Amino acid sequence: MNSTQAWVTYLSKVELPVLANTLRRINELTDSKNSTVNELANVILNDAQLTSQVLRLSNTVFYNQTRTQVSTVSRAITLIGFDAVKSMAISSLIVDALLKRNDRPHLLRCLARAIHAAVQARCLMPRRNETALEEVFIGALLMNIGELAFWSCETDQATELEERLRLDEPPVEAQKAVLHSTFTEITRGLVDAWSLGPFIKDVVSPGQANSTASSLVRNSVEMARLSEQGWSGPDMDKVLERLGKDIGESPAVVRDQLKVNASEATRVAVSLGIPQVTAMMPGADGKSGDAGAQAPDMDPELQLEILRELSQCLAEKPDINEVCQLVIEGIHRAIGMQRVALLMSDRTGNELVPRKLGGRGTEEWRQHFVIRKDGTGPLGSLLPHAHCSIFEPKPNAEGVPYDRWLGKVPALIGPIKANGRLIGLFYADNAAGTYTPSKEQLSAFGHFIQNAQLCLTLMSTH
Repeated sequence: MNSTQAWVTYLSKVELPVLANTLRRINELTDSKNSTVNELANVILNDAQLTSQVLRLSNTVFYNQTRTQVSTVSRAITLIGFDAVKSMAISSLIVDALLKRNDRPHLLRCLARAIHAAVQARCLMPRRNETALEEVFIGALLMNIGELAFWSCETDQATELEERLRLDEPPVEAQKAVLHSTFTEITRGLVDAWSLGPFIKDVVSPGQANSTASSLVRNSVEMARLSEQGWSGPDMDKVLERLGKDIGESPAVVRDQLKVNASEATRVAVSLGIPQVTAMMPGADGKSGDAGAQAPDMDPELQLEILRELSQCLAEKPDINEVCQLVIEGIHRAIGMQRVALLMSDRTGNELVPRKLGGRGTEEWRQHFVIRKDGTGPLGSLLPHAHCSIFEPKPNAEGVPYDRWLGKVPALIGPIKANGRLIGLFYADNAAGTYTPSKEQLSAFGHFIQNAQLCLTLMSTH
């Protein structure tokens, strides 16, 4: 690939054709005045993972401030709005399609910036109408789609560019040397090729923005990049002035709003199933999130809600499958762990193998994830202690060929026992996230595991 058009064709036809076609279809539907709720619902329902993500987002405060429970896509469109569901679908599609292919640090950082910018633009936008709110959200999310698409691909060029950036070569010069193009030019090509609409075309076009909304998106994206170094500095001050003009507020007021909105962005990232990127976002305390040492915030309300459901299940008629599914959902969504597995004894009783999985990046686990009960093998160190604990990998941990993180990153581990014997365990990690789970996460994890253990105990006494 030695031109912008070559990269656009390669990304559209070879690497990401399904994403390109689905985005195009959603935009065609929402741009048509004749589109119905059912047509958008059907596009979403064709993808089970997308359906699950849209319903999860539909029940978050960011989109659903009434907290009315939403259990179907059609209901979500009716209650929350056509444009909001489109926004959720596109967000989920982008995250799923890209992270399914790769989780290199550059991609995670780009996703963190995109989500942060999108949430900021939506929160800052004067509330004229729902369409405008979602338009700026999607505009900010897709403003760097060329860069996102590029880093999702395992190409020689990606490896070479990564090395040049590691040596502090100026980004645009490095892009031109390796790609014979720039991320900005590739983005403009993809916006046309994927028919992403006139608003996004204006956002990514050169020259002055044609509307206040376009200006707000551009400034939100620039602010998200600068905020990784903190909320102050001459460049940040200039962006705050421009944002202030966009929304009619003083830079000081804008700065305060941005810090509050940053916390909302971390919650949206967790709801999208990528809590590991929250460590790359700035915190609401005004410090940069660049250190990557802190676990993401938990959702205590959702935690209580799922624990209530678990109590109800146990009080009625204990069903181990239903209880374990709720436990996995609680660990994934409320505690903020990206990948969760329940492993149980196999027929021989010598190995623990997956029974239930949750989260992105667990597809290979079903066939390959095995822990020997005698503690041997590459994952023997994951065997739990008497109680729930935080697994800390050794510096040169062995790892496994089917997953680059298993056994090599911090994780939460909790045992399941019957008559004092280990019969299973819950495992949860955050893949590329570099932080160790917090004590609060471990405590909440323990509460969920206790419910699974209680269910087994109740069943054994009946």
